[in-house]
Amino acid sequence: MTGRDEGARLAREELRDPIYGESEPGLLDRLYAWAMERLQDLIRLADQSVPGGWWVLGPILVLLALLLIALVVYMRPARRTRFTGAVIDAGAARTADDHRAAADRHAAAGEYGPAVRERLRAITRDLEDRTIVAPRPGRTATELAAEASAALPAGREGLAAAARAFNDIAYGQRPATADDDRLLRDLDRLLRDSSPVHTAVGP
Repeated sequence: MTGRDEGARLAREELRDPIYGESEPGLLDRLYAWAMERLQDLIRLADQSVPGGWWVLGPILVLLALLLIALVVYMRPARRTRFTGAVIDAGAARTADDHRAAADRHAAAGEYGPAVRERLRAITRDLEDRTIVAPRPGRTATELAAEASAALPAGREGLAAAARAFNDIAYGQRPATADDDRLLRDLDRLLRDSSPVHTAVGP
């Protein structure tokens, strides 16, 4: 064996020492290095192919990042729940008639989404005032339909249909129509004329 071969063999044995494995970069270090390499590639590409180079591409990327952040903030769940969450907001003190009047105003203006929301709030407040369902801030349309149907079986189909319409409009982004408002208006009238088979218990 030549001196060169012997040196190579000794080097391989030395590299098998566990201490060398411990000194290898971890996964996060490798990912960071990879990201930095890609960023450098992007910078070089901008310098070579974009008129004005990075000085032009940089502000564009910053603008796109700001637009993305604005979109995320706008679509965050906390914003969507202003319409899509509870039927009655915590702390709301309006009466059923107040909500009916608001629904009528929205419907007259062709604003059927807010009309549906206010109409369902009127139904919820009326059922709470009549002790058919227990007052509970945060109740959803689906929960209202399930709870009220137990005491007012005559309104079961209408309650289920109203909850589906509300959820489709609120969660599914389906445009509300005059038919949706009419559905809620008819349900409100039916439930007011119905007597409960039993009163609700507290949650």
